[in-house]
Amino acid sequence: MTEIIFEVTEDDADGGYSATALGYGIHTQGDSVDEIRRNVKEAVDCYFDESMARPKLIRLHFVRDEVLVV
Repeated sequence: MTEIIFEVTEDDADGGYSATALGYGIHTQGDSVDEIRRNVKEAVDCYFDESMARPKLIRLHFVRDEVLVV
């Protein structure tokens, strides 16, 4: 495995960010972009042990919803 992709969304109600790894059961949260970056790295470190192939790249895909009033 060369990379793992996280979908990052901003929480409109409470603020902060949530991140979910696509294809893996890895989820984390953070109050700022810097914190979500740190928490994603920590979550990946916790998920993959020595016997598993670790990703060489972590990609954060920031998703933003926009609502257009017609």
